[in-house]
Amino acid sequence: VQLQASGGGLVQTGGSLRLSCAASGSIFSIVVMGWYRQAPGKQRELVATIRGDGRTNYADSVKGRFTISRGNAKNTVYLQMNSLKPGDTAVYYCYSELYRSVMPGADDYWGQGTEVTVSS
Repeated sequence: VQLQASGGGLVQTGGSLRLSCAASGSIFSIVVMGWYRQAPGKQRELVATIRGDGRTNYADSVKGRFTISRGNAKNTVYLQMNSLKPGDTAVYYCYSELYRSVMPGADDYWGQGTEVTVSS
């Protein structure tokens, strides 16, 4: 299973970016997909997740500014980031917990990370 993330870049304060992540490979069922981020010198933190039933969860710091959604194929997730701030600067990692088969036990997968830089 691979998670391919894209869409990062450099943007000014107040700007917008849209991140995309596609999961590929042998996938039976996706439990949750989402985004984490890690700023220099800080621990990786949750940004937003979306579960298989559509329920979403956001970090307080991004509520009202970021929106997570899924593509029609359900193996793609997007993160629309609006009103970006310098504090949003980080490497953003796509994440998924999924089942590769009907056997019990879901596994965690991470994408390669895409860099987001917000200039002041």
